[in-house]
Order: sequence, then C-alpha cells, then structure tokens
Amino acid sequence: MYYKDLHAVLGMEIFLDISGCAPRACESFSVDASLGVVVRVCGADPVESREKSAAPRWPLSRPTDVLVAMTSPNFAEDEGKVLIFYHQPDEDAPMATAVLHLTGIELSLDVDIYRSGRFEAADKQAKKTWVWGPGGWGAILLVNCSPSVSGQPVDKSKVFSSEEVKSLSQMVLKVQGPSYITKNYRVVLHTSKEESEKARVYRPQNDGPMTFELILGPEQHAYTLAPQWDDVKGTLRETFYVEALEFPSASFSGLTSFSASLVEESQDPLVPEAMLCKDTVLFRVAPCIFVPSTQMPLEVYLCRELQVQGFVSTVTELSERSNSQVASVYEDPNRLGRWLQDEMAFCYTQAPHKTVSLVLDTPRVAKLDDFPMKYSLSPGVGYLTLHTQDHTVASIDVVGKLMVSPAVKAQGREYPLGRVLIGSSFYPSKDSRNMSLSLQDFLRAQQVQAPVELFSDWLMTGHACEFMRFIPAQYKDFRLLLASPSSCYKLFKERQKEGYGDAMLFEGLRKDQLLSNGRKAITINQLLADEKMRKQNDYAEKCIHLNRGILKRELGLQEEDIIPVPQLFCLEHIANAPRSEQTKKLYAQPYFPDLLEMVVMGLNLGIPKPFGPRINGTCCLEERICQLLEPLGFQCTFIDDFDCYLTEIGDFCSCANIRRVPFAFKWWGMVP
Repeated sequence: MYYKDLHAVLGMEIFLDISGCAPRACESFSVDASLGVVVRVCGADPVESREKSAAPRWPLSRPTDVLVAMTSPNFAEDEGKVLIFYHQPDEDAPMATAVLHLTGIELSLDVDIYRSGRFEAADKQAKKTWVWGPGGWGAILLVNCSPSVSGQPVDKSKVFSSEEVKSLSQMVLKVQGPSYITKNYRVVLHTSKEESEKARVYRPQNDGPMTFELILGPEQHAYTLAPQWDDVKGTLRETFYVEALEFPSASFSGLTSFSASLVEESQDPLVPEAMLCKDTVLFRVAPCIFVPSTQMPLEVYLCRELQVQGFVSTVTELSERSNSQVASVYEDPNRLGRWLQDEMAFCYTQAPHKTVSLVLDTPRVAKLDDFPMKYSLSPGVGYLTLHTQDHTVASIDVVGKLMVSPAVKAQGREYPLGRVLIGSSFYPSKDSRNMSLSLQDFLRAQQVQAPVELFSDWLMTGHACEFMRFIPAQYKDFRLLLASPSSCYKLFKERQKEGYGDAMLFEGLRKDQLLSNGRKAITINQLLADEKMRKQNDYAEKCIHLNRGILKRELGLQEEDIIPVPQLFCLEHIANAPRSEQTKKLYAQPYFPDLLEMVVMGLNLGIPKPFGPRINGTCCLEERICQLLEPLGFQCTFIDDFDCYLTEIGDFCSCANIRRVPFAFKWWGMVP
C-alpha cells in the first residue's frame, strides 16, 4: 500500500500520476474518494467488467488523466482521502492500493459583486471581472469626498464617523483548514504599486468600534496579516474597508484590484517560502454624475450679498414652494458671488450601499482654503477639487456652468443619465477657446454621460447656459428652452404695428445701473431701426441654429420639444478678463438680462426680469414668457434685481447653487 499527503486548495484541481506506482502485473485501476473530494478520469473509456455493480475500471495501457479537487475544507487528518485500486486481469480483488491524503484549505477574498449585500461569489472568476448592464456584476467603490480630508494626508490610524464607515466598501477574507496546517501559513493582502495610488484599504482595530488601521494605499501596496486563527478549526475571517481616492480619468480606467495570497513559510533557510494560492477581486470606482436642472431641488445655497437681497428673498420663497431648504453661505467680498456657481457644481456619486452628494470645484483663484463654500456644506455633502493639468481654469472650463441633459434616447442608443454638454470653438484660430483637454478627458472617463460638443465660443463667457435651458414638463419629461433673437424681433414688430413703438426698454432703471452695463434706455422703434444690432443678432441666430441641429441629433429632440424664448444679444470685447483671455474678437452677451439664466425649481421658475417695453403696465417680454410656459404648468416669478446683471457680478444665477435629487436610474445598469 502506498501513501502520499497533499495540501489542496478548494477549487483547484490536482493531477495524479496513476502509472507511476502501478505494479507491473496490473492492467487497470479503479478510484474511490471520501465526501468532499471530486475525482475526474479523462482520456479513456472504462474497461468492461463482469460485475455490473462493480466500480468502473480504467485501463493503464492508455494515457489517462486523473484530476482531483476538494469541494470543502476538512478539519481532521482522515477526512480527505482518494484510494487508487490496481487490478490484475480477471481478478476482482485489487492487487495493490495507493492512498492519497488530502488536506483541504480554502482561501477566499470576496466583495459584493452582485450588489446585494452578500459577500460570497458562486462564480470565482466573476469577481475578477466587471460587467456593465442590467445583467452585469462587479463591486463598486466610492471616492472619499469628505471636506475634512480633501487633499490632506491620512494617518496610519484613523477614527471614522459612523456615516463615513457607511461610505466604505467591504472586502471579506476567509481562510479555512486544519489548525495544525494553517499555523504554518501566512496571508498577504496586496495590489500593484500603480493601483495602490488609487484606493486605500483599512483594517478594524481593537482600540474602538470606529478605529481603523491603514494597511494598503499610496506607497504601501502589500500587507502581511498577523492572523488570529481559530484554534479548533483553523479559521480566519476578516473584513476590510475600502475607499477610492480619485474618480476615473484619462490616466485611470476606474478599475482597481486587490489580491490575497496564502504563503507557506519555509522551515529550511535554504528553501524559499512557497505561495499556495491567490484570490483576486476587482472594483470599479463609481463615476461623478452631473444632475440636470429638470431634477427636483433638495437644497439651495445662497450668497447673502447686500446688493442682491431682492434675489435672495425671491429664491428663498421659490425654495419654500418647492419644499427645498436654504443654506446661507458667507460671501467673499472680492468675488461678489461669482464663485458660488461659476466654480462649483453639485454632483453625486453612488454605490449600492450609499449615495453621496458632492461639490466638484475647479478653482479659479489660488487660495482655495479661503472659499466659504467648503465649510458651509450640509452634513454628508462631499467636496472635491478638480484641477486642470496646468492648474489654470479659463472661463469656458467652469464646471458650475456645465449643463447636462435629462435622460434621452438618440440614434438608437439610450442615455438614462443624460449627456454632458461641452463648450467648444469647433475650429482652431488664434482667438478660439476650448474646454481644457484634462477636463474633457475627466468628463469622458466617467463613461455614463457621454459628452456632446456644442459651439459656445461665440458667447462672452463661453457658457451654453446663456442660450439654452432644460426645464421639467408635466406631460413629457422635459422641454428645451432656446434663445431666439428672431422671436424677439417678431414680438417687437407686433407691438410696433399695434402702435407701441415708443415703449421703452430699461425704463425706470437708474442711469448708473445702465452705465455700468454699457446700456441706455431705448424705444422699440429705435431698436428695430438699429441695423448694427440686427446684424449682430443675425450672427447670434446662426450660432444658435447650429447648436439646435446638434441638440436635435445628439439628444433625439423633436421640434415640439423646443420652445423659442425671445432674447437679444450684442457683440462686445471681453471685459475684466485675465490677460490670457484678452482678444480683439467680439463676443456675444445678452443685451437685456438673460431670460435663459433662470432658477429652475420644479415647476417654479425664477426668471431674470428683462426690463422690456411696458405696454399697458405689463412688460411685453414677461407676458410672452408667461404665454409660452404657464400653459405647461409652470409658475413664472420675475426677479426684480438689475444689480445682479452688473458686469462684476454676472448673471444672478451665479449667486446661487442648487443641490438636486439624483437620477432614480442606477448607473451600473447602463451600457456606456
């Protein structure tokens, strides 16, 4: 009788050399195995036996592979056995027996690949892959966006709040086997040097329920556990907590993996240690998702500057109507409110176990720490700084003015999280402005809101929101408001024919207010007779028409989805711009306060008061807007605060920022 001992890792097959110890007189063999052991014989057909109930025999004369695997760990020496019986011709009793003792050891590193809160994968290979779509799978990591740790180094020991722990993804390590065997092994948790820069792994400590040790992360890509084995069964089970450090980008696919290796320690200094097995899991970092203005508001952030009190009080009233709360933000007197929306956008990131709202910031000033927004966020709202490659941000790069469409279907493809709209010049010239490549790459790397390029370089700010706005609708998901100079001229001509040609734009405003904006009171007759103004708006109409075609094609819009809004533009040189953005080229900006720069709170709209010609005591521009929108269920409130329109402040939307309800659709259910 021959004996042999082997250590077998669950799920791994072991090849047995059947012929090596077979007696010469034997021509066939049979196999028997204990519970928990699976044997496969490949390469030959069984030999016919005289006894139908006898165990099948296989010939030794042909190449035959015998593969053995264990399905469960064993905790006693005699639990795992494979017996090979060697037979002579025409003999029922075996001539010789070989006994293989198997010690089953299980190593498993598991994550929530099916997003159900369970940490056991039926398919060991599935946890090494990540699949998009409704039938997909794969574990998800959230980026740590806590304002308190943004850009700060992390100590080896950290105390998390209970809310912070909920944002971490769990990773469960399990090792099982006889205690006399497992004590000779150690476990190494590891990742690549490159991947260690993208995430951190924490191990709970005994110091307190929320105290964790940082074991993997930047500059530390391997960690050897000092396992606490169960003395009876040799069982090790530990839960680790993982967070991502950055969102996907041009240089980071968003995928990061971790492995656990079981290493057998050598008792002989001349023999190196041996790795018995390795198990690997794969995470995808949740993307940064932008929210369209059609989503309901949750929270409104306001700058309470003295000269915009009319705006503040009106938006506060709108927020009460929309059941959203108002957060007051201390204002930086040097910025006059522009940073609140210009430089910061509310987004969210999401995993099955947590959804986190966050502010994404592209700072245009050097002293980011002086910004009050970072310290005025409600509990649970994250903060993240997004720098361009050269750490400069041009006007067209401002993420706060970045627009995203509602969910659309276009050209046979569905975009359940909408599409991000990127401003561009469309063709190179010495004066052209484009969003920085690093920001474009960041938006594309999120994968879930495929960007659409629009021509916006014709505008003074380069922001598409000056000529378009998405609003929710009662009978259809949304409508697109599009600036229309031709509609404005048509309206003014109608009023001229009705005998109101002497009605005046900007009537009632102080001279210093008009002077600050380079405007003057003007009648309908004078405006319609101004050929220079007409040519400038013909140019603006062409630019809008180009974008109209792109939006219809890329967002699957029909004509009935678009509502033309009367708006005029004028061409001027860039004022108060950095030297790098100075140019001789003329750019368009709204001639009167931009009706498209509205605050959207569900069906409640806060619209800049245009100060149009008053006919029978009513502004004809306000009247036309109400005629267009009120039949659709909207309530229009015109905000009477011309000071928000001053050049040094910008449109009044810059003085507010809105955190909105995330999409109901889960991003991992789509196919990019």
